[in-house]
Amino acid sequence: MAGKFNLTCDLSFQLAFIIPSLFVFLGGLFAIVAFRLARYAYGFSIEKIWMKKVKDKDVWWPHKRKQRSVYWIRVFSTQVEMMLSAQTSMGCVLVILVFLLNIGSLIIYFVNLAETEEFKISFPESILYVDTGFNAFFLLYFGLRFVAADDKLRFWLELNSLVDFFTIPPVFVSYYLKKNWLGLRFLRALRLLELPRILQFLRVTKNNYSIKLSKLFAVFISTWLTAAGFIHLVENNGDPWVQPANSQSLSYFKCMYLVMMTMSTVGYGDVVVQTMLGRTFVVFFIIGGLVLFANFIPEVVEIVESHKNYKSSYEVVSGKNYIVVCGNITLESVTTFLRDFLLQDKGNVCTEILFLGESLPSLELEAVFKCYSAYATFFYGSALNSEDLKRVGMGSANACLILADVHSPQPYTEDTSNIMRVLSIKNHHPNTRVILQIIQSRNKVYLPNIPNWDWRAGDSVICLAELKLGFVAQSCLVPGLSTLLTSLFIMKEDTETKRKYLKDKMLLEDKDYKVITFQLSNDFADMTFIEVCRLCFVKLNLVLLGIELKFGSQGESAILINPSAQIKLHRKTVGFFIAHSLAEVKRAQFYCKACHSDIQDPEEIKKCQCKSRLYSKPFSEKLKICRESHVSDGEPAKSRSLGVLPQSFVNGDFDGQGEENSRAILDSTGMFHWCDAVPLHKALLSCEDRAALNLQDHILVCVFGNATSPLIGLQDFVMPLRASNFIYHELKDIVFLGSLEYLQREWKLIQNFPKLWLFSGSALSCADLRAVNVQGCAACAILSSDTTASNNPSLVDTESILATLNIRSMQGKSSLAPRDAVFRARALGNQSQPCYKRIPITTELKSSPNAQFINRAPRGNSEIPELFTTGAPTGTIISDSFLNSLLSMTYYNHRILALLQTLVTSGTSPALGERLLEEGSGLGRSPDNAIPDASQVRCKLALLPLSKRLLTGVGQEDSFGDIYCRALDLFGILCFGLYRLMEEPNPYKNRFVIPRPASDLKMLSTDLLFCVVPFNIATTDDL
Repeated sequence: MAGKFNLTCDLSFQLAFIIPSLFVFLGGLFAIVAFRLARYAYGFSIEKIWMKKVKDKDVWWPHKRKQRSVYWIRVFSTQVEMMLSAQTSMGCVLVILVFLLNIGSLIIYFVNLAETEEFKISFPESILYVDTGFNAFFLLYFGLRFVAADDKLRFWLELNSLVDFFTIPPVFVSYYLKKNWLGLRFLRALRLLELPRILQFLRVTKNNYSIKLSKLFAVFISTWLTAAGFIHLVENNGDPWVQPANSQSLSYFKCMYLVMMTMSTVGYGDVVVQTMLGRTFVVFFIIGGLVLFANFIPEVVEIVESHKNYKSSYEVVSGKNYIVVCGNITLESVTTFLRDFLLQDKGNVCTEILFLGESLPSLELEAVFKCYSAYATFFYGSALNSEDLKRVGMGSANACLILADVHSPQPYTEDTSNIMRVLSIKNHHPNTRVILQIIQSRNKVYLPNIPNWDWRAGDSVICLAELKLGFVAQSCLVPGLSTLLTSLFIMKEDTETKRKYLKDKMLLEDKDYKVITFQLSNDFADMTFIEVCRLCFVKLNLVLLGIELKFGSQGESAILINPSAQIKLHRKTVGFFIAHSLAEVKRAQFYCKACHSDIQDPEEIKKCQCKSRLYSKPFSEKLKICRESHVSDGEPAKSRSLGVLPQSFVNGDFDGQGEENSRAILDSTGMFHWCDAVPLHKALLSCEDRAALNLQDHILVCVFGNATSPLIGLQDFVMPLRASNFIYHELKDIVFLGSLEYLQREWKLIQNFPKLWLFSGSALSCADLRAVNVQGCAACAILSSDTTASNNPSLVDTESILATLNIRSMQGKSSLAPRDAVFRARALGNQSQPCYKRIPITTELKSSPNAQFINRAPRGNSEIPELFTTGAPTGTIISDSFLNSLLSMTYYNHRILALLQTLVTSGTSPALGERLLEEGSGLGRSPDNAIPDASQVRCKLALLPLSKRLLTGVGQEDSFGDIYCRALDLFGILCFGLYRLMEEPNPYKNRFVIPRPASDLKMLSTDLLFCVVPFNIATTDDL
């Protein structure tokens, strides 16, 4: 073999190296295609002709023997494939070895170039034999890959196969001719495309930064070297058909320079191509090279800058507040969180937000971070990594907020992932406060097992399904309540829209109230809640909704909503007020009996310097109600839950209701009505069942789900409706209409609650709806499992929307009640007869904009604003989005979340949740001799009409203030909102919510009152 190379060779010499490569490639391609055609023809003849005519088993023996041989060939090819794959150690070694040998062969190519270009560099002859040995190994590896390939034709046309075709045969030709030719050996540079995969095998590249960067560099360098090699070949040999030759002497370095100038569009012109082949190649290469170069540089710069910015560490400054947000960091979740967080902060940014994301932000998300760069910073990392937790200063953070993906198709996986983040944070930084979002309430069972998790220290969990289903359940009892609570706790309305449509109306002012917590004056100590509540309303123009009562020296507390007269306030009691602003609420702390008792204007109540503000006796001459009792000192409460108040705070006399309720069976916690487990077949109704025919004034729940759908958690829906603060005859029958395969999966968790029924069917079927007497039900709820059947947000709620419209159409055909009937003189939330002109329907939607398909303004009525005609103001739509701001609200005031949970879930608390979710605990029956305790003596929500007793003595001039005081004095009922009919024309008799009406707002006879009713008053009584 000659040791000297010439850059220019005649055409016959070049063809001697190129023709064998073409022959191998085209010959093999023809053989593969011909074999496929022959196999197809043979199979066709066997299946269509031979198999039909020949029945002798002996004739089939050769065919069976052939099948057996094919089987062994298949086994052999599978073994070879496993050997070559990176899943085995031998495969990894082979892949890495082949890559290294390709790089070695490329280096030998550059060495030979150095000799031919007369750089006066000499190398030993043995280097040529080394290159031959490399190519012999490539040939063996090619054969193994060919045997292991499932699709031979596809393998034959792969890029790596093409490289082997035009680099391996010329090596063996060189032995025959005793001469060598550089030729197409530059194609070995294309093997650099395997570099990213090799680096991943060796664990050199582990994150998105390094993997993406390695791929970019591999594509760029391999393209650069290959293009330079081709130009070097054609320019030094010239066009084959041109005589004399139009070649020019270009070094490989100049060719690389030319390619770089071409890709970068600089084009100095000092080096140009002369041959027709070179110019044709450059014409096509400049298009692809320009795209490659234009994308390569910005992406590399972006990756490097992102890595530099997002992998940095946060510098903790003493005295500076900041929080860490991790979990589901997406464009939607970040924008929603920032909007809610800044709204809670009133625009005064005092807290910096650090987002810890496990993937790089998209361009849209980067734009959001840049817009909020003054107080929001993104860090790339994971809460499961201790080093990343140190980078964001988790130990010094005010709190860590963990976002959940509400629309996750696998809620259990989403919840457990977030719980693992909590575990990681608590293990490394046990004193950091954690506020966690989870989807399913049954996954809360894992939280008490986490070391250092303590809700008493501020750790909070927001269970989205529990709150959402609690809203739906309460809406079945109290229509419009979901809108009232969201306006007071969560949703912020458009003030400009209200001013546009409610100008010169008293309702404009009534829409700006919210729940605020603040400490009460010590002058209220030893007064009952009703006394304080009336004083705050009359003197301070405040509605007191509840209190946080502390006991003992340990600082334990209980949240009480409209507690009975047996409980009196202590010093430093925190109150929950419905008010406009914090300045108004401060009046309750500044109030002094000695200084402010004669002041009539609430705005004149300011902080006084009176030194006599010690324990003050209750001045209840005008505020005294019918019943008073003394509260003896008892054991301190051990948590801020209703179920663990000291027994000494509970009086066993319930005005006759205790005797009836004592016959009801409660669970072991005393919080819910209980019954023995009901077998599925006994709870299953059919069209022929007498129970189904007698259904009346029941709650119909339409459920969409199948055997594989994630569980909705119907237990969270049933528990508020089976709370023990309702007496047994107030409980409504609940009928679940849906797929039996899905309902039987949920039945295991709700079989111990009384008055539950199942019906196999669909809310999309009118026959099934008639079978469960939809026209006679008291309320209807439509729930859907978290299965996303479409990527279009407008189509994810298709079944729920169609079911809602289907039920409405059936109500319109009902003749059971006159069209203009509104409410009878009974409250929703009891077992009275149906009292609505239409059945209240509460629909759960995954996408809140889909409310437009359910609620529209009456045709031709342009005066009614959209603010009042959408589903939310009329209390018919429950969407996942309305709970998003709870996370920010909980960070600023954890008491607000506790109050909302108490209202929505009928008193479920963190301590009770731990008790219910203990392994093996479940819902058990209470002892027969158990007496009603504090868990049972708690208020209930109701929607009450204006009765004659509330209107006595004032007539049609009653204002909300008059009704408020009279209800409080006579019954101990706390009113905090109105449900009023919209103005005419209102053919559908739609209503809207007025949170905390003004004291002088004139009442209408059709108005309904949102009330907190004491346990000892049945809402079925004639108030």
